[in-house]
Amino acid sequence: MGLGFAVFAGTTPEIIRASAREAERLGYSSFWVNHPGSTDGLAALAQARETQRIELGIGVIPLHTRGPENIVQGVRANALPLDRLLLGVGSPNPEALKRVRAGIAELRRQLSTRLVVAALGPQMCRLAGEVADGVLFNWLTPEYARLSAERVREGAAAAGRQPPKLFAYVRVALGPAAGDRLQEEANRYAAIPAYGANFTRMGLKPVETTIAAENRDAVRRGLAKWQGAVDEVVIRAITAKDTVEDHLALVRAAAPA
Repeated sequence: MGLGFAVFAGTTPEIIRASAREAERLGYSSFWVNHPGSTDGLAALAQARETQRIELGIGVIPLHTRGPENIVQGVRANALPLDRLLLGVGSPNPEALKRVRAGIAELRRQLSTRLVVAALGPQMCRLAGEVADGVLFNWLTPEYARLSAERVREGAAAAGRQPPKLFAYVRVALGPAAGDRLQEEANRYAAIPAYGANFTRMGLKPVETTIAAENRDAVRRGLAKWQGAVDEVVIRAITAKDTVEDHLALVRAAAPA
């Protein structure tokens, strides 16, 4: 199983650069940022261009607020390396399936890079299996990720293609202060209708899909539960403070063996 590391795109360039360098040094497969409405995730990810080998992911750009043409312009303007890029997109309802299908087709026409679809419900999982190079799950347990993976494989089989690579964002906090921030993050997502509905379907509280750890061994025990569920777990860092030191501590605690 591969291992990625992800940070908030709105954090400082110093944190992004330091985290990406350390993740590459320690053997992580990928480094990601998100694309919140207040921050350009493509520009944030460009802070990690100085790395040499690690894949660079964005998880994910909402197509209802930023269309394919603008995304293409952003990728080119920030000189993101297409051979290492994992370009993630997604969309809420209404018409999410239609928007994602059309968006992927247009992005594939204009960019020679791997395209990742954020998938939550069964229909989007099947569509991702049909059209994407990768699928990004979010706020799931390993058990539910396995069920979602089955829907992805169904979509790929229906389209007569190999299943895309399966990624899962897993929020990880190290220490009690970071655990408090993790609970705040969980509460925020629970209030988002699409995520709230999915937590209801699973019968879980958001925090039950995360890893709140007191030490390095606890981080690794939490990650071990994901073995075999997906191809790559992406650690979404939740730190006590927005400092380089706190981010590097988590990068090191969860590093591949």
